Amino acid sequence: MRTEPVRVLVVDDSAFVRSMIGRVLEAEPAIRVVGTAANGFTAMDLVQSASPDVVTLDVEMPGMDGREFLKRLRMTHPRLPVIMFSHMTQRGAVTTVDMLFLGATDYVGKPSYTGSAEAAREQIRVQLVPKILALKTRRSEPPRSARDVGGARDVGGGAPVRRAAPQKTAPVDIVAIGSSTGGPVALDEILSSLPRDLSAPVVVVQHMPSTFINLLAERMSARSRVPVTVTKNGDVVSPGKVFLAPGEHHMVLRRQGASIVVELTNDAPVNGCRPAVDLLFKSVAKAYGSGALGVILTGMGNDGLDGSRAIVDAGGRVIVQDEATSVVWGMPGQVAKAGLAQAVLSIKDISLEIANRCRASARTLASGG
Repeated sequence: MRTEPVRVLVVDDSAFVRSMIGRVLEAEPAIRVVGTAANGFTAMDLVQSASPDVVTLDVEMPGMDGREFLKRLRMTHPRLPVIMFSHMTQRGAVTTVDMLFLGATDYVGKPSYTGSAEAAREQIRVQLVPKILALKTRRSEPPRSARDVGGARDVGGGAPVRRAAPQKTAPVDIVAIGSSTGGPVALDEILSSLPRDLSAPVVVVQHMPSTFINLLAERMSARSRVPVTVTKNGDVVSPGKVFLAPGEHHMVLRRQGASIVVELTNDAPVNGCRPAVDLLFKSVAKAYGSGALGVILTGMGNDGLDGSRAIVDAGGRVIVQDEATSVVWGMPGQVAKAGLAQAVLSIKDISLEIANRCRASARTLASGG
């Protein structure tokens, strides 16, 4: 059966940029540009008449800018994917993080249009096309969530995943989280729900540039009851704190005497990512064994699959975000379909699950169990 092309609406106040993006996308057989708009008013009309599957959006536009357009769009189309075109500067990073929390789905960096036009088009193609294709089903009705089937979780396309209660013999000594596309909002929901007396440390890899990560940490720390910081080389991992990997550096954990410390490296990207979830999870499995709880949230690709396998092989457990609440069910879907997930949960349930498992572990340790 032939697959219909992804319908894309391009919104940018520059006719040159609209034309360049349009040419790049139209060269892809799996993509069709169904309209272009120079401001939010025109874009809102085209959303209704052209029925796009994905919108690419600039922020600074006359009349209704990208921020106001996104606010209005989310009132009527809460699931329509919106990919921001962002300047990779400090100011651009602030705007992009704000837009992500307003409901933007993802972002790509704006190329420099002062150099080679061919280089700019190639940058757009490499960054934008995979994201559009990954988001193509997001506009439709919410996908089937994992559901209980005879005491198990049916995740579709793989074996049912048993949803087991935390075991007294395997306390949660650390929570390791990996996320990508859609991750900032998912992380914010989880971290803002954690109790102040969390008995385990939390280590996080979110695929983002360093400028964005610093702003993300500030945003989440202001809302969280546990401290959220961008980690530094040599930081000692301690309970009740969230350690966020910096951009452009892998984060791994190493035992150093009685402590476990952070080691940052500039090694080659893994799965095309630096930081990589796989490297963090593998180091967590080695350092904590059965005390590790891995959490895979929304994101493209399969980063975290090998790391989740390492945690499970070491006796730890892994839970993943379900398809219904994921922006892209790539990373969590890969882990679930491989049969590595002990539970497949909505983002709200993941917050509760982490807190409950840590509380159960704390009670077990307090009772000497």
